[in-house]
Amino acid sequence: MADFDQQMAYYRYLLEKHGKKVLLGLFLLILALTSIRTVGPEEEGVVLNLGHYSRTVRPGLNFIAPFGIETMYKIPVQRQLKHEFGFRTNDERSSDRYSDGDFSLESSMLSGDLNMADVEWVVQYRIVNSFQYLFRVKDPERSLRDMSESAMRKIVGDRTVNEVLTIGRQEVATQAEVLLQQLCDEYQNGIRIDQVVLQDVNPPAPVKPSFNGVNQAQQERETLINKAESEYNSVIPRARGEARETIQLAEAYALKRINGATGDAARFEALYEEYIKAPDVTKKRIYLETMERLLPKIGNKTIVDEKGNNVLPLLELGNKKTATK
Repeated sequence: MADFDQQMAYYRYLLEKHGKKVLLGLFLLILALTSIRTVGPEEEGVVLNLGHYSRTVRPGLNFIAPFGIETMYKIPVQRQLKHEFGFRTNDERSSDRYSDGDFSLESSMLSGDLNMADVEWVVQYRIVNSFQYLFRVKDPERSLRDMSESAMRKIVGDRTVNEVLTIGRQEVATQAEVLLQQLCDEYQNGIRIDQVVLQDVNPPAPVKPSFNGVNQAQQERETLINKAESEYNSVIPRARGEARETIQLAEAYALKRINGATGDAARFEALYEEYIKAPDVTKKRIYLETMERLLPKIGNKTIVDEKGNNVLPLLELGNKKTATK
């Protein structure tokens, strides 16, 4: 018992001797912890003084009033953030890329032709005004998700399910981005939408085989149409070319025949005029010119006198194989 009293007396002595220093150290430590703040390079700090906005500080080491008089919120204004709808991406430490959770409530939508579609999309955004982000909207992240779902459902509801599944995907994403930015500006939440990306669009699982069959039939239809147009573009121009060629050949042949007939008529008229002037001479000249043109084509010839009364009844020219009387 005496030893215990001695120990307690010793502790009281140490406390009386060093207590002020310990309290001063604790005070300085609490002062440093509550007044020194470090803002990252992608952030800016919003300082509140007794709950009211005071100032916005830049990245680096900053000081605020200690003991909770001032508080600071760090806003990542230089970082691109994103919200995922219909799916969730796991962090790098997970072996699976996507989460196994059920997010069908936020991705199931009704299209304009009263069909269901499972739409997965990503909203990429930046915080451009930290004051508006903190004070204009109570929960800006939750509000942004609600506005994103509302904008996407409105855009999808104005289109048929085939447009959303196929040719209208990019237009849906673009219009959703424009509408979402208009809502952000209207609510003044300090957010700028960088991009809306449709990750995947599928029909609901129970009717997915039917949709796939319809899409396959449409693709085959487009393939047949493209093939028919290709054949048309190949055959029709060739047929038109052949028709033009035949017409041109016929026109050339007709022109040749007309020119030949015109020349023959002109030659006959000239010959007739000469015949009228001297019938005997012209007749003999025509006969001689005709024989001159024909005889070289006959080959070997034997010419005999018509009456056979001459001393030489036979006039042999070449071999006696062919006789012409």
